[in-house]
Amino acid sequence: MKKKVTIIIPAFNEVENIIPIFNKIEDVFFTLNYNWDVLFIDDGSSDSTLDVFSKLSDKSNFKFISLSRNFGKDEAIKAGLDHVDADIIITMDADLQHPPTLIPEMINKWEEGYQVIYAYRNGNNPHVSYFNKLFSSLFWKLLSKLSGLKLEEGISDFRLLDKKVVLVLKSLDEYGIFLRGMVKWVGFRQIGIQYVPDERLFGETTYSKKALLKLAIYGITSFSTKPLYAAIYLGFIFSTLSLLYIPYIIISMCYNLEVPGWSSTIMTIVFFGGLQLIMLGVIGVYIGKMFMQSKNRPNYIIQSNNL
Repeated sequence: MKKKVTIIIPAFNEVENIIPIFNKIEDVFFTLNYNWDVLFIDDGSSDSTLDVFSKLSDKSNFKFISLSRNFGKDEAIKAGLDHVDADIIITMDADLQHPPTLIPEMINKWEEGYQVIYAYRNGNNPHVSYFNKLFSSLFWKLLSKLSGLKLEEGISDFRLLDKKVVLVLKSLDEYGIFLRGMVKWVGFRQIGIQYVPDERLFGETTYSKKALLKLAIYGITSFSTKPLYAAIYLGFIFSTLSLLYIPYIIISMCYNLEVPGWSSTIMTIVFFGGLQLIMLGVIGVYIGKMFMQSKNRPNYIIQSNNL
């Protein structure tokens, strides 16, 4: 009996890319001896993505889920994972930068016994500037260091998951899920594959530096309490440094030296006030996540589907 492969593709305003990526996947599986289908997740698109879905609805290999609003990429993928029943599940982006030609290599690794095969970008990506490469490198190193997970530089949402791994991911009901970290955290037999991203043909990326910063905060606070310990360490360090100011005060009092006042005092207050706000912000992120988790709201809401 043929094994079944389901490919999950989240889409947010990717109307021009839907048909091209479906056709490329269809070409790949033409030479593979597997049953397959593609499950698109419309993550609250404001363009005519749903109209394109209707054009593909006559194809037996085409499935879709439409969410009631934009919940986020990871939440959209989670919606797909929760509604698939296949031996192999592959997640990838809709922007054509994840090359479908890599799918046969992933499946071969699965046949060798690997249960998670994830793709990470080659450092020689010709489609990004040197500055963006440097920013990306620092981003992933910081995220790996603080989250406690080994995340390769440029690790992506292009991955193959065995059905056993998907069953575990289905059972997780976590607010603000960070799948790149979660897939690493669950374990199983994993291997990475390098790839060079294809150039985006249509549309513009929705991943800005602000979005990457938000991703880093989600990733770090989802898997580590190191920022809280950093707040404690900083408190001890600056409390100790403040003791060095005591000899200066004593000498000034003994020799009737004029104590310079206003500017240094204001600078000190502003510095420590800002530091306290940062630490309160770190604590607030953790408390906020606990608050949202306690509400037990769903990660997504399905508006329509053809499953």
